Amino acid sequence: MIFIAILFVLLVVFIFTTINVVGQGHAYVIEWLGSYQTTWEHGLHIKIPIFQKIAKRVSLKEQVADFPPQPVITKDNVTIQIDTVVYYSIVDPKLFAYGAERPLVALENLTATTLRNIIGELELDETLTSRDTINGKMTNILDEATDPWGIRVHRVELKNIIPPRDIQESMEKQMRAEREKRQTLLEAEAHRQSIITRAEGDKQALVLKAEAERDAQIAKATGKAESIRLVYEAEAKGLEMLANANMNGNVLALKKLDALKELSNGQATKMIIPTDVLAATSDTFLKGEMFGEGYRDQINPSAAPAARKLADDDCCDSNERSAVTKEMVNSNYV
Repeated sequence: MIFIAILFVLLVVFIFTTINVVGQGHAYVIEWLGSYQTTWEHGLHIKIPIFQKIAKRVSLKEQVADFPPQPVITKDNVTIQIDTVVYYSIVDPKLFAYGAERPLVALENLTATTLRNIIGELELDETLTSRDTINGKMTNILDEATDPWGIRVHRVELKNIIPPRDIQESMEKQMRAEREKRQTLLEAEAHRQSIITRAEGDKQALVLKAEAERDAQIAKATGKAESIRLVYEAEAKGLEMLANANMNGNVLALKKLDALKELSNGQATKMIIPTDVLAATSDTFLKGEMFGEGYRDQINPSAAPAARKLADDDCCDSNERSAVTKEMVNSNYV
């Protein structure tokens, strides 16, 4: 019974050591008595004990290698720290197993040396602004160099670029100065624009004010011209009506006397009498002399005494007659 149990245990161990299942995305490198025999891909495989050996288990998935920062000197002799990230995958398990001893360490060193060669041709400012160019160059160089190792480099990224502390302070000062410069320029531009806008507003206001004054003067002149035209039209219409009324000289003389009477009722101490009114007054006075006192009394009864005095007094000279005439005028004779 003990022998059967031992045989059963050995059978179980044999089964577990000979049957191998390779997972998806993996590969096994198999050796036969120390020599490469084949590569097992995903699936079920039976290994012959003692003769076959799994030399290396390889993952075919894309992998990421984050290398620590490396000191790099730029073209303008500035030492900076750069850490890189390499995305790669194993495309040939056999070359990966036999191509290089510790291929990941070799990839790290190759990345560092390639980075130093590329950065050494660039100045600090170019290094900071040429990440895409550096990434592309490193990807091409590393992919070509790792082909004998069964590795394909998909892309390389510069994770951090750390310049020295004094350089960082200088860059911060420069950046601050640039921002202050842009701020000053923007403030100056805003001030200039505000002055221009204000000047344009003042100009527009003056133009509108001048146009308003011009329109007001035009309206005022138009109104004045219209009023003068209406006055002259009224006067012309009045003269036309007088001409159509067929008024004789006697009626006009009486109208003049009435106007003179109204002037004499005022408060003025001096009065200017037109010559035709005086002539009409003299004519009326002479007619009174010719037709008698009744004619004068009919025209203006209040002036009868003065007229009689002027007629009865034969000794009066021209001066006295002028005084009497003035008395007649003042007594509403005319």
